[in-house]
Amino acid sequence: MGMQNKLILVVEDEAAIREMVRFALTRAEYRVAEAGSAQEARLRMADERPDLILMDWMMPGISGVELTRELKGSASSRDIPVIMVTARAEEEDKIRGLNTGCDDYVSKPFSFPELLARIQAVLRRSMPGGEEERLAVNGLEVDAASQRVTAQGQPVKLGPTEYRLLHFFVSHPERVYTREQVLDRVWGQNVYVEERTVDVHIRRLRKALEPFGYADMIQTVRGTGYRFSEKY
Repeated sequence: MGMQNKLILVVEDEAAIREMVRFALTRAEYRVAEAGSAQEARLRMADERPDLILMDWMMPGISGVELTRELKGSASSRDIPVIMVTARAEEEDKIRGLNTGCDDYVSKPFSFPELLARIQAVLRRSMPGGEEERLAVNGLEVDAASQRVTAQGQPVKLGPTEYRLLHFFVSHPERVYTREQVLDRVWGQNVYVEERTVDVHIRRLRKALEPFGYADMIQTVRGTGYRFSEKY
């Protein structure tokens, strides 16, 4: 199924920005619903469930962060992907935003090609079986269909948890994730696992990638968590 006809709810209190975003999304053949506040967003969602929400961080009354936390805490709206749009570009704020459960993050001012690419990637990930079949970074290839990993064409032996970890990181490059977020995304939210477990599996994953020269792509960000980056 294509991305056309997907309904995107734009939650933004500035009408001028809403108008620009609506124009860009409509041209890209998305359907658009608009809300100027959290209250209005709830009403729009009652009319029709959106396929994705573009959520402004700063809004009068209930902020985008609070509304996202509320949506992600409810069984009926938990699986609607949310992209947080904000003027705050600091790493710490990004982590706070991602901690609310939002799926991605775009900083103002953004370019529309970047915004559309982010929307497409998040929608693709959220579709059933929508994970990209094959992810490749600098000769490291993750094949989702066969759950096999190769480095420069050589097979990399990984346990199931290390495979899921690598798939998660390769799907979300250049982002910092706390251990708690990695646990939620890789192990699942209803599983009780010690945060230190993440460190153990990261060590195993690095060890498996080391002979091929890829261990340093999984970077430790002091005091925060981990990032997957090609720049090492």
